[in-house]
Amino acid sequence: MSSKRAQDESGGSEKKRKKKKSCEEAALSSCVEEKQLQGAVKEAWRSSSPYSHGDLELDCHPFPHCIIKNFLSSETFVENLQRELLGLNFHEKSNDLYKFKQSDDLRKRTEPHIAGLRAALFGRFRSWLGEVLGVELEPTVDISCARYEYSDVLLCHDDELEGRRVAFILYLVPPWQSSDGGTLDLYTTDSNFQPQSIAKSLVPSWNTLVLFEVSPVSFHQVSEVLSQDKCRLSLSGWFHGPSLDRPPRHTEPSVPRSPHLPRDETVLLEWVNPVYLDISYQERIQEEFEDSSEVQLKDFLKEEKFREVNEALRLAQIQWTKRGPPNQRCYEVASLDSLPQCVTACWELLRSESFFLLLSNFTGLRLHYLCPADEDDDEDNEKQEQKGDEEATGSSTESPAANTTRQKELSTPVCCGEVRRWSHGGYTLLHDGEAARAEYALDLVLPFGCAERVLLSSQPIGGLEALSVSVGVIPEEEASPSTATKF
Repeated sequence: MSSKRAQDESGGSEKKRKKKKSCEEAALSSCVEEKQLQGAVKEAWRSSSPYSHGDLELDCHPFPHCIIKNFLSSETFVENLQRELLGLNFHEKSNDLYKFKQSDDLRKRTEPHIAGLRAALFGRFRSWLGEVLGVELEPTVDISCARYEYSDVLLCHDDELEGRRVAFILYLVPPWQSSDGGTLDLYTTDSNFQPQSIAKSLVPSWNTLVLFEVSPVSFHQVSEVLSQDKCRLSLSGWFHGPSLDRPPRHTEPSVPRSPHLPRDETVLLEWVNPVYLDISYQERIQEEFEDSSEVQLKDFLKEEKFREVNEALRLAQIQWTKRGPPNQRCYEVASLDSLPQCVTACWELLRSESFFLLLSNFTGLRLHYLCPADEDDDEDNEKQEQKGDEEATGSSTESPAANTTRQKELSTPVCCGEVRRWSHGGYTLLHDGEAARAEYALDLVLPFGCAERVLLSSQPIGGLEALSVSVGVIPEEEASPSTATKF
């Protein structure tokens, strides 16, 4: 029995050894182990001074960030870690801000090298980093793996979310050049804490860790991956702790709006394809629009007019200005004073009174006072009139003609828009803060430099056109902060 007990004890020890082996120890760079170096990095971070020693570099422009090359000291460990990560299941992540593939959260993964790295990051390295920053970092594990391949991108953002204190990225990439894209771009900010321009681009490098404090100025992006045969593999996440103070978020000034231009139907006869002026065809368009909230009108302009404007936009010396900030949009807008005459005439068409009435017929939206009101609108108007009668304390001195004029003015819609030039990498982003105060009832895009058609939409849209004329149409009585969609 004693022999059997000895064997059992031996077997138990073997099981313990196997269990221990399920987590490979991740040895970190000597930069993290040296106490003297830790003190120097702490002082440099506190004073916002650049510092470099061996594989560690601290830079404070445009905001403090630290780069540690050869972060994991064992090359074999890194190769095995990469192999485990590539074996994970990845999910496509795609919206107006990003497109890439991401793994599930790695906090519970049991692969030995993933578990070993996680233990090192949120153990020894977390203690080192907390000492450098002078804050108590939480033991919270927040880490996942991302794969960026050809055309993948993550546009400008600041990473701010309650509890996030430090962002980190560990790159496990093949030999990489800036021409491959996928750089980590860091932005400068203006006095309103809005991103301005890229100040520094970090090219991904094998076994290199990049980290920075999440703050009101930590705007960055992953530029579009241009290589068709390389995978930008990285581990990323956040260390959690007390958030840095944030000033009130900047609110952009309202876009100037103007009423329609007084142009009669002759402008439509001059510019618009006659098929779209047919009443029965307009009714069919309205049915389609009411079903899907958008409609595309192919060959909308007369062919000769479209060619004339298209050529003028291509050849004329138009003044273009880049529109930002990059955490919201990136494209060029034309100075209206520099537009050639035929483009100005097309611009006036889109803002004319007769065109607003045509849009009403296309969409069923009440964008003109001559447009028939819905039954609900009639009921609301009757209630409003009754309320006015009940509250009246004397006879009205306003004449019927003046009253008609006042009602017409109240129902006159307004619009705003731009002549935009799009190039590779252009975009617009929808922000939650803007959605709460948007007010556009209808978006319209008339593209040039590609297939000619008009897109009408009652929902936010993002343009991919080479060049477009964009107009937002707003019924005057609905133009309030509570009715909102962004265009």
